[in-house]
Amino acid sequence: MKLEKIQFITHQNSKYNYLESAKLALENGIRFIQLRMKNASKEDIVSLGKIIRKECDKYNATLIIDDYVELVSEIGADGVHLGKMDMSIDKAREILGENKIIGGTANSFEDILLHYNKGANYIGLGPFRFTNTKEVLSPILGLEGYKEIIDKCKEKNITIPIYAIGGIRLEDLNSIKEIGVYGIAISSIILDSENPISCTKKILDFSK
Repeated sequence: MKLEKIQFITHQNSKYNYLESAKLALENGIRFIQLRMKNASKEDIVSLGKIIRKECDKYNATLIIDDYVELVSEIGADGVHLGKMDMSIDKAREILGENKIIGGTANSFEDILLHYNKGANYIGLGPFRFTNTKEVLSPILGLEGYKEIIDKCKEKNITIPIYAIGGIRLEDLNSIKEIGVYGIAISSIILDSENPISCTKKILDFSK
């Protein structure tokens, strides 16, 4: 299963709502969307999820949803991202089957090993630095923390795609790529930018 290297996580701020944020990412070349709507009702997630599914289909883009394994089929999503306090990867796999994407949040090598052994398709490793988009923040890893974990993965021959997440800035991209991180999961870097189109183009260079 080949995953796009740039994952956009929906968010809303004073300029964009969830749908507008997804459309902005899609229109400017991002083809992997995670629908995350913290504290929203399941009804609202399903309603918006179906709309974003149609938007993703226009661009042949992948859509996963945050947390709710039980909503994947109703929305028509391609998979789910599970936080450390959510359902286990293997239980989600039993429900969703082998063809759906399942990602897991990690903050350490031990977390990665657990998800890897339970059949995750990718890891969201973070946070890279402090971020306001996450309510409960695990210990910040920074570049050195990432390097140490990536080196351990190589040493143990664990080849699962790892996405850096959490407060990533444009100036971080080259150094993150150099240490061997597969991809990045981003949100505010685009939505808070003065020029989101230009910002997205620079981010897409990461995947080349």
